[in-house]
Amino acid sequence: MKNYPAEMLNYHFWASQTILGRIKELPPAVLHQEVNSSYPTLAHALNHIYAVDKMWYLVLTGMEMGAALQECMPLSGRILETVDEYIQLFAELANQCKEWLGNGLDTEQVITLNNPYAGVRETSLAEIMLHAANHGSYHRGNVSTMLRQLGYASTMTDYALYWYRQPVSAAL
Repeated sequence: MKNYPAEMLNYHFWASQTILGRIKELPPAVLHQEVNSSYPTLAHALNHIYAVDKMWYLVLTGMEMGAALQECMPLSGRILETVDEYIQLFAELANQCKEWLGNGLDTEQVITLNNPYAGVRETSLAEIMLHAANHGSYHRGNVSTMLRQLGYASTMTDYALYWYRQPVSAAL
C-alpha cells in the first residue's frame, strides 16, 4: 500500500525544486526585487517556506515544537544571495527527509504536539506531513503571484502534474 503522507512530502519537495528551477531561469536580480505582496521579495518567501519545512522536519524527527521553533525562526530572516543557494538548501532538507522516510517509520504514530501559539494536541506524523506539504503549496502560490507581479510567468507545480513527471534532479 502506498504511503500517501510520504508521497505528499515527496511532491512538496519536487514542487519546491520545480519553482526554484523556474526562478533560476530568470535574471538573478528577480530574487531580491521588491514587490507589494505577502513577502517583500521572492527570497523572503523562500526563506519562510524553508524555515517552516525545517521546523516540521525537526518535530517529525522528535524535537519538541517550541525548541524547533526557536531553532528555525532565525532562518526566516537569513536572506541568501542566489537561487542556487536556495536550490541546495531545499535539496539538503529533502535528502534528510528522504533518509528519515526510508527508516520504515509508522506515519500513524501519534505524538503530543505542544504548539506555543495554539496549545497541546495529539497528532500523527502523517497529519504533520500533510500539513507541511499543504503549507508549501500555499506559499508556492504566493511565489507564483509574486513572479507575475514582477512581469514573469510562473510554472505549474500542481500535484496532478507531479503524477506525470519525473522529479527534477534535486527533488526526492
